[in-house]
Amino acid sequence: MTSNYSINFNTPKRSKKLIKFIIIHYTGMKSQSEALERLSDSSSKVSAHYFIKDNGKLVNLVPDLYEAWHAGKSSWKNLKALNKYSIGIEINNSGHDYGYPKFKKGQISTLKKLLKNLINKYKIRNRNILGHSDIAPDRKKDPGEKFPWKDLANKDLSIWHKLKENKIKILRNQRLNSKDENMFFKNLYKIGYSKMNKNKLFLIKAFQRRFRQSLINGKVDKECFVISKSLTKS
Repeated sequence: MTSNYSINFNTPKRSKKLIKFIIIHYTGMKSQSEALERLSDSSSKVSAHYFIKDNGKLVNLVPDLYEAWHAGKSSWKNLKALNKYSIGIEINNSGHDYGYPKFKKGQISTLKKLLKNLINKYKIRNRNILGHSDIAPDRKKDPGEKFPWKDLANKDLSIWHKLKENKIKILRNQRLNSKDENMFFKNLYKIGYSKMNKNKLFLIKAFQRRFRQSLINGKVDKECFVISKSLTKS
């Protein structure tokens, strides 16, 4: 790991106990050099604690105990402004605006090692490893539907549902009655999606990008419903 410190962070130091979440981002910029420059530029007012390069090399931009500026306007459960409670990890990837390539194997390998280390160091629960779109669904799509959440969950570095995907796929596009649709949103709030997110279309898409990655259409169907139900039990 190399250090390339950004000046974009809050002082003073926070206590270790305050760190409860890890938020994963993609950079969403055309080039890696552009992304790194932006995360260190005082006029951009953005940063993250860690940056994972295309080749899998890890760069530390902000020390863990300082509050980096990566989450922006955000909420999860009853918490707002998640910068205060989280560590931000940026993975270099040009994102939805520039072709959205697959994440590289070396990047994901580095990420897994980093997550394992941070989870142990700060006693972070695997259900508190989140994507930027989870905490800001009305603004963000990252890390997006190509991010390997299921793979991370298999290593106990995140959560995933316990259902067989070939079995639940037959429920796709099957409409829900209003009672089950209401229950779907209640399940999302139990998982942690915030009631502060008033736009339900964005909320559904954020859920799908995370847990039903092969179809992001913003529509609640029976497949989404049974996935949400499974996640409340895990």
